[in-house]
Amino acid sequence: MKLKNILIITGIIVLVYFIFVAGKDTTVINKPDENAFIAGANVYYHMDEILGQNKAGQLDALFTRLNKKGIFNGTVLYGERGKIIYKAAFGYDDFRSKDSLKMDDAFQLASVSKMFTAMAIMILKEDGKLEFDDKINRFIPEWPYPDVTIRQCLTHRSGMSRYMSLADAHWNVNTPINNEEVIDLFVKYIPSPYFKPDDGFHYCNTNYMLLASVVERITGQHFDEFVKEQIFDPLDMDDSFVYNLRGDTCINKEIPVGVPGYQSYGRRPAKVGDYYLNGVMGDKGVYSSVEDLFKFNLSFDEGTLVSMATLQEGFEPGSPLYYKRKDNYGFGWRLRADMDSTAYHFGWWKGFRTYLCGI
Repeated sequence: MKLKNILIITGIIVLVYFIFVAGKDTTVINKPDENAFIAGANVYYHMDEILGQNKAGQLDALFTRLNKKGIFNGTVLYGERGKIIYKAAFGYDDFRSKDSLKMDDAFQLASVSKMFTAMAIMILKEDGKLEFDDKINRFIPEWPYPDVTIRQCLTHRSGMSRYMSLADAHWNVNTPINNEEVIDLFVKYIPSPYFKPDDGFHYCNTNYMLLASVVERITGQHFDEFVKEQIFDPLDMDDSFVYNLRGDTCINKEIPVGVPGYQSYGRRPAKVGDYYLNGVMGDKGVYSSVEDLFKFNLSFDEGTLVSMATLQEGFEPGSPLYYKRKDNYGFGWRLRADMDSTAYHFGWWKGFRTYLCGI
């Protein structure tokens, strides 16, 4: 599957959670409504009709207006067939010092990070280190759910419960937790799954935390190091990295890298401090710029990291199609079943919102 057009938005949220183009107007989503994010992909599909001929000019007018209204603070890039049509940075990377954002500033991608975890798994598959239908406990023998497979984790069909809820209940939130410690919690408490493996779809961060751990167990490398070596460096994604909290503490501390996240309290944005769950990698944690994400997108057109056959498998819907379900999930991408080759993902985490959509 080749993604001909791409829209990438990364932002610090000041007054709203997310924005998307709707007709010729701008709709503002004031709460994290998953259905609203999905609607954004539907609108993007008709961007040619919405923007007309002067796409760059209309996008610039739109985001300039949003920035002036205090709605959007971030970066945006729109490309077609491998060519950047429009890119711009709006607002500040630090509201205290009033330093302006730049195109190479790296934002926390939140769940948009999942496509990098999926790519890491696909790389290991092509290296002969795993198969998509391998059981997780081939690589993590202590994992207490013996029937869960890599493919089920990739497509959110494992049925596993949320690691965040488990950690909130059984971990000191003043101490960072990492992937191996999350696995230990599952082994100790064995929380009930939501359903039997492959018996349904449930979007769950546990799946991608576990996939990152599979990468670490197979390679003997930390996940952030593997992603840098196998994805970022080959694509010259020089602004990108995976954040980790190894050997650190997150008590009342600002995140020392990338653009800081902000939460809005009226019209007074406040920095979001580090958080104990930032020590978990795979489901979130990638920082990147819109220009680097565009490079990543180009790798899908050119088959740079893995073969086109493997990529095609990654873009196949992972769940059966039901008349009520118009969205689906591949390997790290949400898919629209009622639209022609549309793949997208949104992310939100501790002061950041990100959106990437390709057709």
